[in-house]
This record gives sequence, structure tokens and C-alpha cells, in this order.
Amino acid sequence: MSLTPGQAHDITQAVPLLDQVEPGAFLADKGYDSDALVETLKERGITPVIPPKANRKAPRQTDFALYRERNLVERFFCKIKQYRAISTRYDKLANTFLAAVALVCVLLWLN
Repeated sequence: MSLTPGQAHDITQAVPLLDQVEPGAFLADKGYDSDALVETLKERGITPVIPPKANRKAPRQTDFALYRERNLVERFFCKIKQYRAISTRYDKLANTFLAAVALVCVLLWLN
């Protein structure tokens, strides 16, 4: 997990988080449709499964059958946001908030 300021875009943390794992595919929404990220993924041998933005001049092909698996992540975020302290971010310190997120993740994993 990585915590960023509210005004920072998620794509800034994509490459640092990918350095910690070796996935076969990278499933993401249109917000991650960046030429730099796609090139980084291809260099590492990771299949990018990112739908192209509407304003892209030459849209890339996307495996939408594999893209459907992304709903598991979306459902996880829906479950984690049911915990009020996580959804409203009561904790002011980043390490305390990350600890609460980790605790909720463990609770969900155990259920």
C-alpha cells in the first residue's frame, strides 16, 4: 500500500508499487492510460489491460474479458469503505491511517 496526498493522482504510485511485485497483467481503468506507463509495463513483460481514453488518436486493443476481473478490486474498495474510520479518514497521521487500513484488510481476509 502507498498513501498519497489527496490532490496527487494514483498513477504516480503505479511504477513504485509494481517494483514490489511481478504481475502477469496490469488491470487498470482509463485514468492509467499513459504512454509512459504502458511502455514501462511492456519493457517488464507485463500485459497492460487498460482501456484507451476517448481522446486517444490511435486506441490500443484491450482484452475486455480479462478487464472484467477488475471488479474484484472495485468490490474490495466498496467493502473497505464500509468502515467509517477508513472512508472518512479520521486519523491525522499517515502511519496510523495505514495501520487501520491494514487491520481492516486482515479482517476482510479472515472473513
